[in-house]
Amino acid sequence: MVSKPLIGLNTNYRSASKDAPAYTLLTAGYFDCVAKAGAIPLLIPPIDEEYDLARVLDLLDGVVLCGGADLDPRRDGFMVHPAQRLLDRRREDFDRLLIRMVASRRMPVFGIGSGMQLLNVSQGGNLYLHVPEDLPRALPHSDAMDRAHRHALEVEMGSLMGRVYGEGEIRVNSSHHMAVDEVAPGFAATARCPDGVVEAIEGTTGDWFALGTQFHPQSDSASALDLRIFEEFVGGIAGQVVEMPMVA
Repeated sequence: MVSKPLIGLNTNYRSASKDAPAYTLLTAGYFDCVAKAGAIPLLIPPIDEEYDLARVLDLLDGVVLCGGADLDPRRDGFMVHPAQRLLDRRREDFDRLLIRMVASRRMPVFGIGSGMQLLNVSQGGNLYLHVPEDLPRALPHSDAMDRAHRHALEVEMGSLMGRVYGEGEIRVNSSHHMAVDEVAPGFAATARCPDGVVEAIEGTTGDWFALGTQFHPQSDSASALDLRIFEEFVGGIAGQVVEMPMVA
């Protein structure tokens, strides 16, 4: 029997408050999709020691950078925007350490939502801090009244996104106000909203299997086809060819 790949997932962190102790958590869609795609998900709490995290990464075959609140732009040389809701400091410290170590090892990585944004900035790209102001002609990329808000997606054929979605009309969920501006060196935008906002990036160097989506293929509002991204990721790690489903 072929061993399933072990995929690590970073977790969210909430500091203690007067009403609750500190705790870590992760919405089930992330680990459920990893499992459905044929891998074993392992949740990683925000470990403080680099040596301890290295020990964990030694056990893993790949990492999913899960989404969450906003990255602190001050850590990348920018000012905080009033619309931003920042990650807990402990989680962001850990996430930035995690991507630095993952990148140095060239471990397979899949960033989702703010996880894709972190992947991009960690490798030298940058971000729009508030799409409605930075790109006033952009389509709405979030709707506070509709958690299942969707927009169209245009993919680059020949890319992983192209293999997943093929040609035809595509719509994905959308719930963000930050977005990739300059794509990091060694990456390419392989899916965009029709307004030009980057919705997926993929590594181009050949020595690192790295990708990210701004939309959330693990969410309850995702389509069944979106699971194919996890299947491509897990299949790529396992060195297996992922067969495309037949379309009736």
